[in-house]
This record gives sequence, C-alpha cells and structure tokens, in this order.
Amino acid sequence: SACYCTGKRIMADQDWTTVTFTKTAKQKAEGLSSAHAIAQGKMSGIISTEKKFGAAENKSAHVGGGLGLKKIEDSTEDFKHTSVSKDLAKAIAQARLAKKLTQAQLATAINERPQVIQQYESGQAIPNPQILSKLDKALGIHLPRKK
Repeated sequence: SACYCTGKRIMADQDWTTVTFTKTAKQKAEGLSSAHAIAQGKMSGIISTEKKFGAAENKSAHVGGGLGLKKIEDSTEDFKHTSVSKDLAKAIAQARLAKKLTQAQLATAINERPQVIQQYESGQAIPNPQILSKLDKALGIHLPRKK
C-alpha cells in the first residue's frame, strides 16, 4: 500500500531494520576470525585461494600477444593523415580577408575555435567536410576540395 502526500509517493512497507554481516558458522568453528588466523589457514592448507585466469586485466588490449604489432612493424605502408591542400588553405585565407574578418571572427561565425581556422589556413588541419561546409556558407564561396 502506498500513501500519497504532497505529490510524492511514500512506501509504507519499507524495511529499515539494520542488517549486520558476520562470519559463517564454519569460519567461527575453524577460528578464522582474524587476518592472522586466515594467513595461518592458508599456510596450513585449510584455506586455498585461486587466481582466476585473466582477472583484473584489460583483455582487449592484450589479445593476440603482440601478433598485430609484428604486422605493423613489417608493414611498408606510410600511414599519414591527409592534410588541407595549399590551394584550399590559400582560398580560405583570401576569402576571409576579402570579407575583412579575423581568424577569430570567422571561427565565431562557424562555431569553431580560432585554432581550427589557423590550422586550416596553415595547411596543418585534417579536412573535415562539416567544417568545410560551414566555411563555404560563412565565406559565401565554394572552397576547392580534393577529389
């Protein structure tokens, strides 16, 4: 049964009694109530502990035992991010200057940080189609893109 008072539901049949956990009857009978007694029980063989295989390990990071690393080391491919072309960087800077905007003002107009505009204009940024689309709209031109 529930009682509704001031818009809140209050449970009338909750059990708020204190619960105390104690040692099991077997532990009490064997005198295993202290850390010292447990250590002695382990040494005498009364208590055994076992390590679970893979317990507390990040399995995903250790699968394969480094086989993937060997493939990466043996690979001859160059893994480089594509960066903004010089044509695109120059086009952004020219369009921004034609509109008489600073990098910070352009960044504010497209809801990005000023560092993003600086990276695009210096050719260090990794091209993001969403940012390029925002730049197209803010600058009123279609910026050149790599095919």
